[in-house]
Amino acid sequence: MENIKRYTLSALVSNKSGVLTRISSLFARRGYNIESLTVCATEDPEISRLSLILKGDEYTLHQMIKQINKLEDVITTACADEQDCVYRQLALIKVAVEPESRRQIVEATEIYKAKVVDFSPDTMVLEITGDPPKLDAFIKVIEPYKILEMQRTGVTVLARGTNILKNYKEEI
Repeated sequence: MENIKRYTLSALVSNKSGVLTRISSLFARRGYNIESLTVCATEDPEISRLSLILKGDEYTLHQMIKQINKLEDVITTACADEQDCVYRQLALIKVAVEPESRRQIVEATEIYKAKVVDFSPDTMVLEITGDPPKLDAFIKVIEPYKILEMQRTGVTVLARGTNILKNYKEEI
């Protein structure tokens, strides 16, 4: 029986057009779904950091890391260690509000350290940042108030302490 898990891959790639297409095409050709993808420039404007969530077994994980590392413009790739990393995600959630439910929604945002970022007579837009399980829990609490729209970013991850995803290009 396969041991299917969720893995977070982190990669340093050249910050130029076409890199993301090559990586996502690699997953598509092999029939793997990308659950979450976040890409942004790093402290070095020539390098982007990519965080990607993949579901699969250990064999799939190792194969995808090997294949990603073979791609042009990929500097390095690693699997993030859940216990040794900080994970964050952002969600914006628009909920329908009735005058009698406003206070309960505001109390829920205070408990979860979320924010009300927009308020109209009929809706509220809530913002929450945290690890994915925290966002999932908040969404469960807010669901009874009728979620009209929701957008979540991909997961962003960095190792704790002095551990870094090494830029091997500097050693060459």
